[in-house]
Amino acid sequence: MRAVHACLLTLTVVFLSSALPLTPAAAFPGPFAKAASSTKATKTLVKPDSAGRHSAGPRPSRWCGWYMRTQLGGGPEYNLARNWAKRGRPLNGPRVGAVVVWSHHVGLITGKTKDGHWIVRSGNDGGRVRERPRSVAGAVFRKV
Repeated sequence: MRAVHACLLTLTVVFLSSALPLTPAAAFPGPFAKAASSTKATKTLVKPDSAGRHSAGPRPSRWCGWYMRTQLGGGPEYNLARNWAKRGRPLNGPRVGAVVVWSHHVGLITGKTKDGHWIVRSGNDGGRVRERPRSVAGAVFRKV
């Protein structure tokens, strides 16, 4: 009986392994795909849709960085707000169109109020996408 059981188990393993792809990367492509003719991994980003948004995958629980990815593209490392401080080139100060990065949050400067506050659009601001005046004290600014 043990021999029959072992034989059936072996046949099951052989059958299941033949049904699985040999290269998991080909079956489940991520944001970084390996070029077939090259040994170097190349970054491939999903192109924007007709509305100009980028596919960023499922939304994480802390999603301000993820929201910025839907607007400006980028890999999953940009789900973390602080990583936006390394993207693009640094700016000396705030301006419309700049990405503004705090240690815990990231957004896009869209305007300035009459009294001098910067208007920032960001995701996960009160649990939703909002555009409102915000203090940019202690933040860094990037041109992406």
